Amino acid sequence: MVYTGNCLCGGVHFQIQAELEPIQVCHCSQCRKAQGTPFATNIPVKESAFQLDSGAELLKSFEASPGKQRVFCRNCGSPIYSRKDALPGVLRIRAGLINESLSSKPVAHSYTGSKANWWPINDDLPQFEAAYAPKSGK
Repeated sequence: MVYTGNCLCGGVHFQIQAELEPIQVCHCSQCRKAQGTPFATNIPVKESAFQLDSGAELLKSFEASPGKQRVFCRNCGSPIYSRKDALPGVLRIRAGLINESLSSKPVAHSYTGSKANWWPINDDLPQFEAAYAPKSGK
């Protein structure tokens, strides 16, 4: 399967050439600040399956915490992905950027210990006070 995605202004275009992992919903304060929303929806993707088609010159990286980079479009501000030194070879793509319908569904809520008090979680997905660690290790 090939998935395509782009930022809001259309300057950054990418492809993912792989089946997608389940969506991880992160409620940490950094994701809230970076997204401007109560949570971020992330899909772990092997870096080898990610292909940047255009917009490399528009990508800007910010080290949000030691060993964690957040990459966004410097033109429109769309968050594209994040990466952690602790998870080499894995990008966490923002699910909302993908153009095609997704068969992947959310698997869990992480960092619920610091979630926005004004956003209720009204589903039956597992909730983790801190990081979600999938059984596959991704």
